[in-house]
Parts: sequence; structure tokens; C-alpha cells
Amino acid sequence: MAIKLSDKFTYKKIIRFTMPSIFMILFSSIYGVVDGYFVSNLIGSEAFASVNLIWPFEMILGSFGMMIGTGGSALVSKTLGEKENKKANEYFSLLLYFLILIGIIFSFLGIMFTKNIILLFDIDNKTRSMSLVYANVLFLFIPFFILQNTFQSFLVVAEKPEMGLITTIISGVTNLVLDYMFIKIFNLNIFGAALATGISQMMGVIIPLLYFIFNKNSNLRLGKTRCSLNVIIKSSINGASEMFSNLSYSFISILYNFTLLNLYGIAGVSAYGVIMYIGYMFMAVFFGYPIGISPVISYNYGAKNKIELKNIFKKSIIIIFSFSIVLTCLSFFLSRPLSNIFVGYDEYLLNLTSHGMRIFIMSYLLAGYNIFSSSLFTALNDGFTSSVISIFRTFIFQVLCIIVIPKIFGSEGIWLSVIFSESLSLFMCIYFLLLNNKKYEYM
Repeated sequence: MAIKLSDKFTYKKIIRFTMPSIFMILFSSIYGVVDGYFVSNLIGSEAFASVNLIWPFEMILGSFGMMIGTGGSALVSKTLGEKENKKANEYFSLLLYFLILIGIIFSFLGIMFTKNIILLFDIDNKTRSMSLVYANVLFLFIPFFILQNTFQSFLVVAEKPEMGLITTIISGVTNLVLDYMFIKIFNLNIFGAALATGISQMMGVIIPLLYFIFNKNSNLRLGKTRCSLNVIIKSSINGASEMFSNLSYSFISILYNFTLLNLYGIAGVSAYGVIMYIGYMFMAVFFGYPIGISPVISYNYGAKNKIELKNIFKKSIIIIFSFSIVLTCLSFFLSRPLSNIFVGYDEYLLNLTSHGMRIFIMSYLLAGYNIFSSSLFTALNDGFTSSVISIFRTFIFQVLCIIVIPKIFGSEGIWLSVIFSESLSLFMCIYFLLLNNKKYEYM
């Protein structure tokens, strides 16, 4: 039996409803791991470094899809909770049309400034050449990447989270098959890797787009709308924290790359790339759970069902605690075997990667609460509080720690910095949760 946003949620229902979103992020990360494996092992460490240098810029442009997806889905879910179905569909359609336009503009700008971006890094000519090829192809597919990020949230609002999972699986399998064909069989090297990624992003858009156009039974349908700058601004403000999180992650990755180049050379960039690939896989629960549960929170907030709001908050904290313990232990013991998949051909790089990862993963004990806290306020349509948490957690605290902690602990500090930044973020999140409880009554 299908689970509705209006249902009373037990632990079993929460897990069932959010699991497709969690697996969606998990499968995306696994495909990223395999994608990195192909690039690192079949093309070389320079190509792998190129991917890790360019990908943060792709994420910067794609973050607008995450902004509208999270902010817009919260607005649409709240509107559905208020029984304004026609208005909710108009909002949904307007936001998608807006993103298509934004995607085309970003694609043009990305290709135009690719060379300037690559010149920011002090890298050898071979790595620079590969970076240029990889960036040009990826930026061509930016409209699809933006929409793919957006559909992840709106499919949950449409009470079809399993379709998001199916779409992710199809997109990921497409990427893996094309990676093998383009790199191994046709010998297209870094161009083939980028093309495979772009086509897989296209597949991730076509399936949900057809569903929203032709499925008459969906509570969300793409159709006629009215231009409303207020809806776009409200969705953007509400989803600004998620966009800023992605922008910050991208900026922090660039900052890490610069710092690691100085500390360890190109090996440091490759090691950090592996840690991010594997870390994202283990963090799938913390990223996927808010995507799945946020529309439920928004719906109950719009319906003024405070009893269910408290129920969801309490159960969410317990679920996050359980997963944080399990994932930290699991990732600690698997750090070297997983690192070996990427860089087993280089003993020094393997040791550097596995050592850094064992320190880095201790942050998982804290990160889940911080991610959920930010998404909670987005779901409550409180974009300001969510943005403050996001700005401090993903940018201010991290930049501060990346600069300061290595000066105290030496080269080890670069891996320790994330633990310190997540600790500071947790104290801030507790403060905002206590401060706003009287207003929203979620505890």
C-alpha cells in the first residue's frame, strides 16, 4: 500500500518512505566510485586529478537545481497540505521552466570561461589539457544536471520516491556501461569519461520529465503556469541553504585542493578525491534521509499537525544516531580496502589516502545531525535559519578550520579540520533547535 504524506509515520513507515531517497544517493555515490575507478585505473592519476579539479565547478552550477528542488518542494508540499492542489502544480511548472532557462545560460557561461577556470591551478600541461576537455563536455550538459538535482526532491513530493531510485539506477548503469565502452573499448580517454557522465545525466531527466507530463494520476503535473517572481524568489530564499551548502562544498573542495597541492603535491589531490568519493557513499544516509522526510515535515507544517511534527522529529533524531554509529565503524574498517580499489597501484598514495580517511570519517558521528537540522528549517519554510546554519557549517567553520588547524597539528590538521568544523556546527544547531522550538513546536 502506498504511503501518503498525510499518514501517521511509524519507524517502519519512515524507513520505507525515505529508503528510496537514501538508496538513490547511495547508488549515485557508488556509480561515482566506479566512475572514478575507470578514470584512475584506465587513464591515469593525471586524469583522476583533472576530474577532481573540475567537478567542484560543475557542482557550483548544478547547485541551483538543488536550491529550487529543496526550496520549491517545501513550498509545493506546504501548498498541498493547505489543499491548494491547482496552485501547487502551477508553482511546480513555473520552477521547472525557470530552471531550464537558467541551465541553458549556465551552460553557455561555463564553456566560455573554462580556460580561465583551469588557469587557476598550478598544474602540469598534461593535467591542464585533460581538465580542459573534461570541463567543456560537462558544461554542455549542465541543463540536465540541474534538472536531475531538482527532480530528486519533486518525485518525493509526488509520493513517488521509488521512481527517483529507479531513475538513479538507470542513469548510473548508463554511466557505467558508457564508461567502459568509451574508455576501454573506443579509447576516448577523458573525453569519453565526460561524455558518459553527461549522457547519464540526460537519462536522469528524461524519465521523470515524461512522468510529470503524461501521468494523469500524479498529484504533480507539468503544465500551464503563470509567471510569478514571488514564487521563484520565495523558493530560492527557502532553498538557499541547500544551494549554499553545495556552493560551499565546491569552494571547500577547491580550497582543499590548493592546500593539498602545497602539502602533498598532486598525490594529495588524488587522495582527497578518493576520500570524497568513498565519503559521499557512506554519507548517503545523511543526505538522502532529509530528501525523503522533508516533504512530510512540510506537509504536516502546512496542515498544522503539530503532534505528527513532533513524532517525526523525535524518530528522525533516533534514526540518525543509529546510522551515525554504524556508518562510522563500518567506514573505519573498510577505509584501506576501499582506497585500494582506486590507488592500489601506488603504495605511497594508498597509505596517504587510507590514513587521511580514517581521521576524516570521525566527522560522520556529527554530520548527520547538522545536515538534518538545516533541512528541517528548509522544510518548515524557514529559509533564513536554514541558511545561517548552512553558511556557518559548510563555509565559515570549514574555511576557518582548514586555515587554522593545519598550523596547530601540521599536515595531519588538513584531515582533522572537518572534525573541528562539524563540532562547532553541532553546537550551533542545538542552539537554533532550542531557540525555534517555541515557534514550530517540533520537540
